[in-house]
Amino acid sequence: MDKRLSVLTNPKTIALIGATERPESVGAGLVENLWNGREKRKIFWVNPNLAKIKGEKTYNSILDLKEKIDLAIIAVPAKIVPDVVEDCCQKNVGSIIIISAGFAEAGEEGLLMQKKILETVRRHDIPLLGPNCLGLIRPQINLNASFAPFTPERGEIAFISQSGALMNSVIDRSGIENYGFSNLISYGNGADLSLVDFLWFAKEDQQTKIIAVYLEGLDRGREFMEVAQSVSEHKPIIVLKSGKTTLGQKATISHTASLAGSDKVYRAAFRQSGIIIAETLEELFDQAKALAWQPRIKKGAAVITNGGGMGVLATDAAVAENVFLPELNEKAISILSQENVMPEMLSFSNPLDIIGDADTERYRVAIKTLLKQDDINLIVVIQTKQTMTNIQANMETIVQASRSHPDKAIISVCLPGKSSQESINWLENNKIPNYSDPVRAMKAARALMTTC
Repeated sequence: MDKRLSVLTNPKTIALIGATERPESVGAGLVENLWNGREKRKIFWVNPNLAKIKGEKTYNSILDLKEKIDLAIIAVPAKIVPDVVEDCCQKNVGSIIIISAGFAEAGEEGLLMQKKILETVRRHDIPLLGPNCLGLIRPQINLNASFAPFTPERGEIAFISQSGALMNSVIDRSGIENYGFSNLISYGNGADLSLVDFLWFAKEDQQTKIIAVYLEGLDRGREFMEVAQSVSEHKPIIVLKSGKTTLGQKATISHTASLAGSDKVYRAAFRQSGIIIAETLEELFDQAKALAWQPRIKKGAAVITNGGGMGVLATDAAVAENVFLPELNEKAISILSQENVMPEMLSFSNPLDIIGDADTERYRVAIKTLLKQDDINLIVVIQTKQTMTNIQANMETIVQASRSHPDKAIISVCLPGKSSQESINWLENNKIPNYSDPVRAMKAARALMTTC
């Protein structure tokens, strides 16, 4: 790992310049999040207008600190940021995050300030994250150097985003969607460190299994393609690209001052680099969750359902996503036909409709049998809530089957509701992804097969 990034992503000493306890302010959010990780590192507050924060001494300037500072976080008005950066460089800090907005995204004056800051940090060889960013979060080491609403759960997904506000919403959503993060990095304007740098970081990070990216535009396009191709050979990369329309591209420039470019060009570059393309934010994390929890597989999926209508929806979605549904072979049909738990009029096809009165034993036999067929590498298990449906017992059967066949993937489709939400949470805590409808499930299935 780049030594410059190691100091930024695992600092032992942090100075927050612009620290405050004023309610509902960016500075107060940073204070709370940093304070929660104080057992792991030393935190220093810098604000010439306050004597104490959290009962601890506040310093007038970072230059008043005697200790070596690994990370300086700047959250002050844009007009004084260049002077604060000069102080940080004079202090010879290890790295800098500029949370403040009002730079290249705000017009010519802001662009000039950003260029001045960049010249300063590069002259001193100090890595810079931002400006105009949320910051970074690493749950595994209890580091929250951001003003996010809370620190999300640990997990295997590295989320790299140009938009800080979008990242905040994703963090909030993750609390009910059961996925966690290895790293969350908001790089904003990307004046110095940008997506290319953090792709390398995520590749080397042992906690990261999958890299999810929200991207507005690039200014290091060729380098990005080369890096993405190298990284995607080791870890899947999923990208949600905004700015697809002319109006969207204009909005991109005013948001992070990025070069949006043609959507067709980006899509071609992504495919050439081995990147999986997500069309929506929901799809980005549906696929990320599947890739983090399930093995990458060859083509061939089967659908097991207790509702014929859901089976039809799954079939349509499979065709749309180019997910191959092989016919059941003679061996599978023979086993199923001899099982007393199966209905007499069962049609041995794929999707396999085990009828609305299916109990847990019927699900168990169907899953076990289809997992043994060589050209079936993924099972989509659909449950519609009927009077006799024991969702929790069925979920336990799914987990047992997954553990017995670790080289094959299993995805659940169960609509969250009053009687199912607790069991869905239990299933996902056991690393089996659940989706509310077959379309979402088949998009996730396609991602698992795309990366093989």
